[in-house]
Amino acid sequence: MHGAVPLLDDYLSHSAERLGDKIALVCGEHRLTYDELETRSSAVARHLVTSGVAPGDRVMIFADNTVETVVSFWAVLKASAVVCVVNPLTKSDKLGYLLNDCLPAALITDKHLQPVFAEPARNCPSLRRLIVSGQVDDAELRGLPHAVRWDEAAAGHGKAPPRRRIDIDLAAIIYTSGSTGEPKGVMLTHRNMMTACTSIASYLELGEDDVILNVLPLAFDYGLYQMIMAFRTGARLVLERSFAFPAQILAIIERERVTGFPGVPTIFAALSDLRTLKANDFASIRYVTNTAAALPLKHIRLLQELFAAARIYSMYGLTECKRCTYLPPDDLARKPLSVGIAIPNTEMWIVDEDDRRVGPNVVGQLVIRGATVMKGYWGKPEATAKKLKPGPLPGEQVLYTGDYCRMDEEGYLYFVGRSDEIIKSRGEKVAPREVENVLMEIPGVREAAVVGVPDDLLGQAVKAFVVMEQGTIMGEKQLRMECQKRLENFMIPKSIQIVSSLPMTDTGKLKKMALS
Repeated sequence: MHGAVPLLDDYLSHSAERLGDKIALVCGEHRLTYDELETRSSAVARHLVTSGVAPGDRVMIFADNTVETVVSFWAVLKASAVVCVVNPLTKSDKLGYLLNDCLPAALITDKHLQPVFAEPARNCPSLRRLIVSGQVDDAELRGLPHAVRWDEAAAGHGKAPPRRRIDIDLAAIIYTSGSTGEPKGVMLTHRNMMTACTSIASYLELGEDDVILNVLPLAFDYGLYQMIMAFRTGARLVLERSFAFPAQILAIIERERVTGFPGVPTIFAALSDLRTLKANDFASIRYVTNTAAALPLKHIRLLQELFAAARIYSMYGLTECKRCTYLPPDDLARKPLSVGIAIPNTEMWIVDEDDRRVGPNVVGQLVIRGATVMKGYWGKPEATAKKLKPGPLPGEQVLYTGDYCRMDEEGYLYFVGRSDEIIKSRGEKVAPREVENVLMEIPGVREAAVVGVPDDLLGQAVKAFVVMEQGTIMGEKQLRMECQKRLENFMIPKSIQIVSSLPMTDTGKLKKMALS
């Protein structure tokens, strides 16, 4: 690695030194080697610096999963700046909020997004450079502030600019989805992100021979880390814009001999719907990962059927610390409802409402300690103070996740629910996840979501939204009868609404605010 202490961008540079001619990135029709990625990112980094981007400045990338997005990510780091990748589905008003929140010195984007970014960019006082990829004509370029074409920014050869930061400096700001309120920028240092990559890559046993398929947005930390970990180990990243066409993904898996497949439940469910699916379609896949709360048993069985030869990793984490736990595949049959044990180099415990550590099987708030814990929320000291609190060592801060969990006698974690989602009904606390798990086990139920709604008598009433399998005929009365067999009275939904689909974020997370 370059320098006495490696930084995040050294992952790409080091792999380029060792494996320069190897294909690092497959994106549509493009196939780039490590040398090509290194050269292009260094050129863009030099352009950013000559455009006035200083150490610690933010650079926002507002683009799809493209070659330009990948190159830009590493270029920003090489320029000693802080990278902020924003989902290309973001609307203009929200983009304006994000621009005026992190105040970037530069914005890298694509021509087809001009209707979204043009006005917010003009109103961003900090912007000194706007780099636009795609076919943009001279008149359009003149109408944009400080704008140049991507080809101009990426021109030339030579080394990256001199290093002007250390490992405790910020590497990235990743905005939370806003599914529970206003988006917050999670500040992550080089050390934060490198620690997370090292830990995850170790238990996944990543190596140079791996081929990782990423259909998740690079603006989503789960998707972003697929790229970082691939280039850290010298693996190949196969980058797709989305999972809109599952049949095409099958062809890509076969053509590229994909070995690693990170996904979310909506992706796996879509795969299972393909009538052309054959048992050997996933023969090359060595591992599959899912991150969220523990998968319902129905989804676990689905993954085991789809990926019979693969190791299945159920994981749990937050943007604020990347990853908390993973369930070793060998424990999946023994503890299917657990989200696993702490990832390497991370410590966790459960506290009650008085901040006292609790024993096995007692529900409380999860606390995370380790080098993956964020530096805080950008520009939001009050929100930061609610999440980061003093740890065991003087001056140390640990992360109070806001998630209710319990831990068994062996140290395996069980996710109960977010503290702000817990339903208080009839004086009792109801974890939506417990009710959802019961609903998911009812034959014919495809998806389920449970929320609390105001109720004059109960305080909050339990309400369920259910998506049925195609062709299944079952009404609210039958679903409630099934719940009565398996749930305590105060946990039984007062109402069950059958819907055609559940509202999801761009990254496959359930938007519960849209239900409640």
